[in-house]
Amino acid sequence: MKELIKIGRIFFGIGVIALGIHQLIIKDFRSEILAPFPAWAHQNSIFPILVGIVLIVAGIIISGVFKIKFIDTKKVCLYLGFGFLASVIASHLPYVIMLSADKTPDFQVWINLLEALTYSGGAFVMAGSFTENISAGNKKNFTSLLEKLIPCGRVFYSILMIVFGLSHFFFAGFIATLVPKWLPAPMFWTYFFGAALVIAGISIIFKILIKPIGLLLAFMLLLFFLFFHIPDAIANPSASGGNEIIRALICLLFCGIALVIALTNDCKRKL
Repeated sequence: MKELIKIGRIFFGIGVIALGIHQLIIKDFRSEILAPFPAWAHQNSIFPILVGIVLIVAGIIISGVFKIKFIDTKKVCLYLGFGFLASVIASHLPYVIMLSADKTPDFQVWINLLEALTYSGGAFVMAGSFTENISAGNKKNFTSLLEKLIPCGRVFYSILMIVFGLSHFFFAGFIATLVPKWLPAPMFWTYFFGAALVIAGISIIFKILIKPIGLLLAFMLLLFFLFFHIPDAIANPSASGGNEIIRALICLLFCGIALVIALTNDCKRKL
């Protein structure tokens, strides 16, 4: 089980590294990392580049591929989770509120917000996979306060899975066109995977058969990565600065979160 948790961390770390590298390439914030608000943050490339470098370093540390002495990986996960959560509160939510005053935000704006929340949740889930208790030393430490958000990680993650699942029903006609041509009955698979995502999200939130459901969700996302995202990335490698490649690795990031949720003892904690 410990080896699978390590694989989950590697998948998550690879996804975070990919986010950072893409920001270095496009020299701007990815839409789910930071909303168009505040505008000044997008007007100077130094900000997304610096954040990109931080993401790359954090991803390398979390993946565990290279051991770095004197660095507490759990703390890195906690502060990464806080960073993404701050982005949701200080950037995405104000942008949605301001946009709502003019027109209803489109579906992608909400997805960007929820993806940032999912990255935050994923980082907290990774933090929960480490057994050491930071709060034992100092209960008034800010890091120890962040530890209290660890049980929220699986909830943040599951919200997006549920929304993705529901989208299979609301946009079934479009999503059916994305099903690989060699797979028969595309509408059936569209509804099947949609229902599976919704059920998985609800099960993880309420901790119902969380281990088997989490493992099945991780396996399903791995299939998405192999049979949908990888072919798409190969077909469109340079689109939007390599965005299709990044989307494939984000799917791997989601897979890693599900794997760790399924196997870590911290997912048994009560909210």
